Amino acid sequence: MERTSSHATTERIPWLAVAVASLGYFVDLYDLVVFSVVRVPSLGAQGLGLPDAAAGAHTGFVEGLLRMGRILLGMEQGDVTSAGAAILNVQLTGMLIGGFLWGMLGDRRGRLTTLFGSIALYSTANLLNAFVHTVPQYAALRFIAGIGLAGELGAGVTLVSELMNRHHRGWGTMIVAFAGMFGPIAASLVGSWLDWRQAYMLGAIMGFGLLALRIGLSESGMFRRSEREHARRGDLGMLFLSTERLRRFACVVGLATPIWFVGGVVFVFGPELAKALGCPDAVRPPMVVLSGYLGAAVGDLATGAASQWLRSRRKVVVGAIVMLAIGLASLFMLGGRGAAWFYGTTFVAGLATGYWAVFVTIAGETFGTNLRATVATSAPNLVRWSAVIWVSAWEPLKPLLGAVGAAACVATVAIAVGLLSVWGLPETFGRDLDWEESGA
Repeated sequence: MERTSSHATTERIPWLAVAVASLGYFVDLYDLVVFSVVRVPSLGAQGLGLPDAAAGAHTGFVEGLLRMGRILLGMEQGDVTSAGAAILNVQLTGMLIGGFLWGMLGDRRGRLTTLFGSIALYSTANLLNAFVHTVPQYAALRFIAGIGLAGELGAGVTLVSELMNRHHRGWGTMIVAFAGMFGPIAASLVGSWLDWRQAYMLGAIMGFGLLALRIGLSESGMFRRSEREHARRGDLGMLFLSTERLRRFACVVGLATPIWFVGGVVFVFGPELAKALGCPDAVRPPMVVLSGYLGAAVGDLATGAASQWLRSRRKVVVGAIVMLAIGLASLFMLGGRGAAWFYGTTFVAGLATGYWAVFVTIAGETFGTNLRATVATSAPNLVRWSAVIWVSAWEPLKPLLGAVGAAACVATVAIAVGLLSVWGLPETFGRDLDWEESGA
């Protein structure tokens, strides 16, 4: 049972909160994606000195997981691809754990505590990341950075959503997501211009600079009212022990998982896919990230605006997922014609993943004030962690179907999950957010 408070928020549109959340998400995504950009130089000859992937070194699913464990513990050297996959999975696992930790903190101690605490943690980890000399050190710091990176988006979106008018908050979250997408673009450019260690240092400096913006921000009135009423806040038992709330949560997570098939497989392992497609040109990781996230930035603007104009979140998500299926089919069929074709089709696939802005808005609108930060913070990180599933499924399928066939197979599953999930959620556009989840 849900109860609605007797009054709606009358607070003015908090453009300072939008600005801080936008800049925070910019740095968040820069630090999240910078590993994908510098993976090859940082692990290869310019960094830790690992060899390129060994030809024909295919393993089964279980053996692949065991090998990842040995690489992370320093018991096996690994290569650029295998060590990169292991470190990426560790980073995403840190984000999975951090999503729940920061989400509960956001509902119990406030949105601002989570917003700036997460920035401080991932900035510190990225600074230390510039000084690693072994794969275990690299992985440990990416794990800590992952925990920190888990908190910023959910806290920022929750704060903005609760402060803005219910019919206009989609514009606020659209601005946050759009600004954030320039973080990966900046990471791709920095990765091309600077040494990989300097790229990590720059991310840390930007993060520490954000902490100065805390001055002038205030907590949302909805959270303060919930705090005074002593409601159960940030309680995972309320989320996971209720069949109805758990179903809602699973659908929220599921509708965005296709985005991180693209982020975890296509954007990270673009050079390997291009080679498997027979691309005659060398495909550079920074350019894959640049083209993909430039498309995502445009997509965030387009889908965010469309959801406001159509007054519907669900219609926009369905349209974006269908477009994503078309974009991936184009990539797998045309990407091998040359580097320009590969970057172009990556842009189209990235364009379709731009419904991330609408997804984070739905995550904040689907649950009450006392669970809103928990869901809005943990759901995006569960989606990001789903890349572990997609990568782990892609690897053992490659010997059977080839890199491209395996990617197409996994993409089909991800798209099906997304479409089924969106149909399991009600329309949330214009919903009053000043209510709480009640009961066990």
